[in-house]
Amino acid sequence: MKKIWLKNYQYGVPETIDPERYQSLSHFFTHVCEKYAELPALTNFGETLTYQEFYKASEAFASFIQHELNMQHGDRLALMMPNCLQYPIAVFGCFLAGVTVVNVNPLYTVGEFTHQMQDSGAKAILVLANFARTVAKALPDTPLEHVIVTELGDMLPWPKRSIFNWVVRHVKKMVPAYEIERVIGFRHALAQGKQCSLRKVEIHGDDIAFLQYTGGTTGRAKGAMLTHRNLIANIEQAYAWIKNALTDGKEIIITALPLYHVFSLTANLLTFMRIGALNVLITNPRDLPSLVRAMEEVPFTAITGVNTLYNALLSNQAFSKLNFSTLKTALGGGMAVQLAVAERWQAITGTVLLEAYGLTETSPAVLINPMNTTEFTGYAGLPIPSTEVSIRNSDGEEVATGERGELCVRGPQVMKGYWQHPEETEKAFFPGGWFRTGDVAVMNEDGFVKIVDRIKDMIVVSGFNVYPNEVEDIIARHPNVTEVGVVGVPHKRGGEVVKAFVVLNDKGVTKAEIEAYCREHLTSYKVPKWVEFVDELPKTNVGKILRRALRDNTAA
Repeated sequence: MKKIWLKNYQYGVPETIDPERYQSLSHFFTHVCEKYAELPALTNFGETLTYQEFYKASEAFASFIQHELNMQHGDRLALMMPNCLQYPIAVFGCFLAGVTVVNVNPLYTVGEFTHQMQDSGAKAILVLANFARTVAKALPDTPLEHVIVTELGDMLPWPKRSIFNWVVRHVKKMVPAYEIERVIGFRHALAQGKQCSLRKVEIHGDDIAFLQYTGGTTGRAKGAMLTHRNLIANIEQAYAWIKNALTDGKEIIITALPLYHVFSLTANLLTFMRIGALNVLITNPRDLPSLVRAMEEVPFTAITGVNTLYNALLSNQAFSKLNFSTLKTALGGGMAVQLAVAERWQAITGTVLLEAYGLTETSPAVLINPMNTTEFTGYAGLPIPSTEVSIRNSDGEEVATGERGELCVRGPQVMKGYWQHPEETEKAFFPGGWFRTGDVAVMNEDGFVKIVDRIKDMIVVSGFNVYPNEVEDIIARHPNVTEVGVVGVPHKRGGEVVKAFVVLNDKGVTKAEIEAYCREHLTSYKVPKWVEFVDELPKTNVGKILRRALRDNTAA
């Protein structure tokens, strides 16, 4: 496919980037911490670390796992915690020691956790005490040799630390009882590490930085091998895209999405470190009043989120009263951004909600809308520098511009493959190194790509294709609808029909009203045959609606 998108690049954005700019993420980390040493890097629960303090803490953790745990280059260490200062400290400690990070969703069940530990072969884990019970139950069936436990307030100064941790454990009762032999405290690990000298490790671009697990919705989760080169490439691609719109050393980004998810990990932590920004870590974004208070306390200039997070913020009265004069950019990814949400966001904040697109397997960014975009378009954006995209049919043949097909991607940010699953890796690529995203997309003549929907979520009604995103987008515009999820369900005469699960802000609305609204805006076969009102929709850890769970609900 010709690179027709290049003609619409913003001034100053290059066609390509250098994925070898930094030898590894440890080299990258050392560079930014030296460059921005005195600037604030991370803040959480009122405690702020400068880049220099950030580096020193990570260096101590690296020394500890090298000397006390005897972890070697290429060993795997799992991290199981929400956004708190300990997470980035441990991530870069692992990189300095040449150790691979295995990100773990803290909400995993014992079975899910056990599978990930067995599959990854993780030797050690750092877990927040709130989730240590899961580790304790699974421990006998895992290869884990060492368990490091941290309390939520461990990076706070004494006596605030002691009071904070006591309240979390005994007043709020957020730490279920657990028993683990020879558990190591995080503060002890840092103290021990400071007594040792870090052994320098030669890390190369092809070494695995993260085992990022994905695909658990359709079966056993697989570990995408994201190399140091993959992540460096995506940092440089994103930096090339944003550098003329943002100012080095002056930005403050709200990090509400969990850092153990690749979207927030790369977009917020890694990319904004590249420009010396301050990351405001939000531990529990579901606590909207606390999130809004945190936003009120800092003159934030950037935020990332998924559609459901932005929708929730817009429904909070206190949010609309915030001062948005410093806000420069808001990025939406992880799922389709709905027009109704984007329009409300721009009306309240005065900034455009920029849609972007990526996947775990692409580290993750593939498409981003230009930073000078003035209104929401529904397109996921243009391919970023050094990225090629191709829209292909099921036989792997490229379709004409304007036609729908599977979005395929090639670039330095594309994963090395799936950990210990060569057959799955082979199925994920067309010849020539083209990664198959599993998403239906269309590219217009200006090179902008629109994500239609996931191939597996497509609904076939009487031989016609119906894409849930389109139906959801229409229903979401109804003034009395808060959220909506659409799936296909089997029909007694064969094939499928459309079913909508709707969360209302006005309980007086009837199903007939929703159906009538749909008939005004949709072709008849796209109109939901069934409408079910629910109090909430099932979501992933980052707030993406779980259509699989909705289908299972209907089947049950």
